[in-house]
Formats: sequence, C-alpha cells, structure tokens
Amino acid sequence: MGESVTAEDAGALRALEALFFVSDEPLTTAVLAAALEVDRRRVDDLCAALQTRLEERGSGLVLRDIAGGWRLYSHPETAGVVEQFVLSSRQARLTKAALETLAIVAYKQPVTRHQISAIRGVNSDGVIRALQDRGLVVETGREEGPGRPMLYGTSPEFLERLGLSSLSALPSLAPLLGADAIEDDAADAVADAGADGVAAEDGGVEIMADMVDGPSSEPAE
Repeated sequence: MGESVTAEDAGALRALEALFFVSDEPLTTAVLAAALEVDRRRVDDLCAALQTRLEERGSGLVLRDIAGGWRLYSHPETAGVVEQFVLSSRQARLTKAALETLAIVAYKQPVTRHQISAIRGVNSDGVIRALQDRGLVVETGREEGPGRPMLYGTSPEFLERLGLSSLSALPSLAPLLGADAIEDDAADAVADAGADGVAAEDGGVEIMADMVDGPSSEPAE
C-alpha cells in the first residue's frame, strides 16, 4: 500500500482490526479475505499496513503472522504490567456473567458451550475461558453427536473453593422453582425457557456469589 491512505483503505483497516479484536485464534489470509470480501494479496497488504500503524502510534498491541494466521498480541514491552494484571485479576470477584455461567455448569454438567449460551441468551465463550483460566471449569469430554462438541464441568478446585465434598452437596434449586417443582428436575429446569428457568438461574447466581465470592452485600474489592 502506498503512503497515502484512502477512505476505502481506512475502512478496511478498521474492519480488519475489529476482526482481530473479537477473534480468540489466529486468522488465516483466506478467512480474512472472505470476511472482508477482498483477495488474499489485498489482505496481506492490509495486515502489513496495520502492523506499521500499530507500531507508529505506539500501540500496546502488535500484529503477528504466526501459526498459519494473523493475530493481535500484547506488546513485549507491556509484559510486566500485563502479567501483574492477569495474576491479580484471578483473585478478583467473579462478574455476574461468570456467576451465571458457573451456576449453569455446576447444576447441569456436563454441558456444551452451545447449551450454556442458549440458556444465558448470549455467547458465553469468553466467560467459559475466563472460568477455565481460574481453574473453576474444565473440559470433561465430548458429546456423542454431530461435531462432537466439547463438554464442560466443574473442577476439584471448584469444590475446594466452595468447601464441598462432592457435587451432591450443592444447595438445591428446588425451593426457587416453586411448590410444584421437585428436586430431581432442578438442573433441567434451569435450561427451560420461561419464568421458572429465569428464577432458577437467578437463584443459582445468588448461590454461586455467596459461596464463591462471599455474601453479595459486601462491597466489590
């Protein structure tokens, strides 16, 4: 690309940077070409231009061609502060989204990413990764079905942190589902659409908040 950047170039670079931001894995030239509706040579030129732009503006991010694709990384000079932040955030309180996801995994495991997202109504991939990073959620196998999606469950560290001997010691959700609900249907009810499902999920969040982070009335650290 030349030194001057056209409006079309600027739009393409903006879109390219956004794609890298939302991706959790390297993006190949072919994938980027399809997403931007341009040819592969054009993608290579755009990536090279974005690399230069990031460096020239002193960004905390760098764009690298690695593992067969392009991906954004934190700048090497930020390694110290990034490491400190990541380590300290592991001790921070869980967000409401994390508590929702953890409650679903705890009461409905083994469960797939798609099932978790369907229950919450939003994509939960990032939240699941965060819970995995904290050691609270682990991969437990693959579902026997089309695509064999990964199954998730809680970890031994989850039980240890909650002070439970086993999953059977988790508080029952039945009281939160109404007088007609029975304990054996508690986990399935979390996945149902409608008021009972919402009530069960909210109750699971409260349980997780109290057991993982302490009473919800305490100020956030």
